[in-house]
Amino acid sequence: MTTVTQMKCACESCLCVVNLSDAVHKDEKYYCCEACANGHQSGDGCGHSGCGCHS
Repeated sequence: MTTVTQMKCACESCLCVVNLSDAVHKDEKYYCCEACANGHQSGDGCGHSGCGCHS
């Protein structure tokens, strides 16, 4: 049996892969940061290199 330790951020436009132990957990989904978890309400992106999410 394999244990999943990483997965893509649940934000549709985000390219980040998160460690489940470090992820922001909200509504049974895992996000790379609070901005993604909150749906980018203030228009800010995650700020991680190479990722342009902010939808």
